[in-house]
Amino acid sequence: MRVLVVEDELLLSMSLEDMLGDFGCEVVGPAASIAEALALATDAQIDVAVLDMNLGGQPVFPVADALKARGVPYVFASGYGQSGLSDAHHDAPLLQKPFRQADLEQALIGLKP
Repeated sequence: MRVLVVEDELLLSMSLEDMLGDFGCEVVGPAASIAEALALATDAQIDVAVLDMNLGGQPVFPVADALKARGVPYVFASGYGQSGLSDAHHDAPLLQKPFRQADLEQALIGLKP
């Protein structure tokens, strides 16, 4: 499974990449900015995405919109909980930070196309 990782915190990104590698996933990215994430969300070959909800103070919702338009499932990763989700994405799955490897695995299982 090719997983787009959108995360601006280096240590979290590295941890996420390691967890995904343990599952046998191929990481696309990681993207640390909205512009980089949008480019990958629009053009890269991906199966699912894990999106940090906030990149450098900017909401990641434009990236989620691009993924939704392509039919690519995604999960938000956030420490803000459901309250940080926009109305348009309120039904999207949420991985509450900090999360364990088992939590990530369950989120990915739920996203498989």
